[in-house]
Amino acid sequence: MSEKQFEGRSAIVTGGTRGIGKEIVLELARRGANVAFNYSKSADEAERLRAEVVAMGVKGYAAQCDVANTDAAAEFVKQVSAEFGTVDLLVNNAGITRDQLILRMKEEDWDSVIDTNLKGAWNFAKAVMRPMMRNENGASILNISSISGVVGMLGQSNYSASKAGMIGLTKAIAKEVASRKITVNALALGLVETEMASEMNAEYREKILAMIPLGRLGNVREVAEIACFLLSPSAAYITGQVIQADGGLAM
Repeated sequence: MSEKQFEGRSAIVTGGTRGIGKEIVLELARRGANVAFNYSKSADEAERLRAEVVAMGVKGYAAQCDVANTDAAAEFVKQVSAEFGTVDLLVNNAGITRDQLILRMKEEDWDSVIDTNLKGAWNFAKAVMRPMMRNENGASILNISSISGVVGMLGQSNYSASKAGMIGLTKAIAKEVASRKITVNALALGLVETEMASEMNAEYREKILAMIPLGRLGNVREVAEIACFLLSPSAAYITGQVIQADGGLAM
């Protein structure tokens, strides 16, 4: 791949200030893309990341935005389009968990996860559609899903449903926009070394590791590189697909 394969391209990454989202933001910037991302709480953290992006010689944009709010998502995309002139790439990465067995799960825990993970992805996909359709060079959307949406996970009826919904969303939109040279794919992740993973108790961690054929968790740099491939011209003939990056856990 070209070192600056995204030069002149502009990207939006939702949930871009931490973990997987942050690494995707940085990797896109390293490869020459202007990158915008939203944050929910920490303006200082977002500004530090934006400064890192700008230091790579590309444009960076950060703003507070609730991805579950349709009007807010549309306004965010409008501002990014004005700032960068175009939106070529979208990574729907924003996501939350509220794990609990269904008999104990509160309705608000179901609603918040579905709204953030699934509705948020729909909101941003809808908002970027018109600017992407005007792009003669094509565009790409990547939805960060999970193997929880492929096989289902104990205590994650809300999260599994949201991530399975993202897979259905991916396939439906891919069919709608293929004629406009817009690719839409999903990346179904297994366990990745993030702050969330580091909070697992040792016994549970060992149990999970024993279930992964490769015997380890993924890392955020690996995920970012896979994401960049799926967004790149090298993957221009791949659309409507679900790529599993899980160390073999969901084989």
